[in-house]
Amino acid sequence: MPSSPVQSGMTDGPSVLIPHLLSRQFSPEYARSVHDALTDRLPDLDVTLAESEAASLEAVVDADIVVCKGITPALLDRAERLGWIQGLSSGLQRFTDDEYVTGYEPPGLDRLREEGIVLTNVAGIHAEPAGEQVLGYMLAFERNLHRAVRAQVEREWGGYGGAYGELVDKRLAVVGVGAIGGRVAQLGAALGMTVVGTKRDPTTVPDAVDEIYGPEELDAAVADADYVAVTCPLTDETRGLIDGDAFETMRDDAVLVNVARGAVVDEDALVEALDSGEIRGAALDVFAEEPLPTDSPLWDDENVLVTPHMAGGSPRSNERVAELFARNYQRFREGAFDGFENRIV
Repeated sequence: MPSSPVQSGMTDGPSVLIPHLLSRQFSPEYARSVHDALTDRLPDLDVTLAESEAASLEAVVDADIVVCKGITPALLDRAERLGWIQGLSSGLQRFTDDEYVTGYEPPGLDRLREEGIVLTNVAGIHAEPAGEQVLGYMLAFERNLHRAVRAQVEREWGGYGGAYGELVDKRLAVVGVGAIGGRVAQLGAALGMTVVGTKRDPTTVPDAVDEIYGPEELDAAVADADYVAVTCPLTDETRGLIDGDAFETMRDDAVLVNVARGAVVDEDALVEALDSGEIRGAALDVFAEEPLPTDSPLWDDENVLVTPHMAGGSPRSNERVAELFARNYQRFREGAFDGFENRIV
């Protein structure tokens, strides 16, 4: 027999479901932590944490809200009252791209539109940890800390040549000055860097950005940069954006930093640029295939720093999710759908 849903709250307010898919995609502990963050912030919230697929299919019938990192057509088929899906990612691939997660069929945004279901994401909540991660990467390359760690493993004293330089007065190009890119710009400016960037709407930018370019002016933005930080979303327009031509445009002492999505960078072109000395190095948190295959040459390159898609992670992430959810939950109860933060559909 399938296990029953775990429930809390049980009020007359809207019913919230965290489907078992979230536990399968990540872990039961992660799903429980999302549940606890929501109920800590909204103690009277009626939340079902489904412990099986069968429990999810049973609970979704009466669910008004689903909190998830993706939803299946089977769940939507049984949903009778669903009015809002709170996504737990900034990107939308788990709702739109059947190649993004093996063995998973996303419903697509058109179906949500047709059924009048609101979809919101959590864009912006990762800005602080991801911004600090980019700062850490730049400090590592400027002080050669990534190579110092390799030397420590080999018990070599100073074999890597010591520090490379200082971030002050260096030039930082931020590709995609959104929430994360804006925070990267602020941190870079605070250390005395000159910050340039690209933005779809270049009329609104943070004060920390010294020069702004439109998306079509990528070459101008990256041409003189010491560091190129990729922080844009993955879209049809940005897929493969950082390609061979972009690497040819960059300085040969430039460092690429990618905390966006792996597919924004042409990985083959990146490997070639590193091998040929077109750029100095790369700090990469995301990859075309994840986990990064063990035979990838990026693992062994001493000028590459690899992290496992963790830039947006923080012990405070679920707290920020809960705060965003609480604001939109109030709007949901009031029927103020036009006022939803981070509304996609």
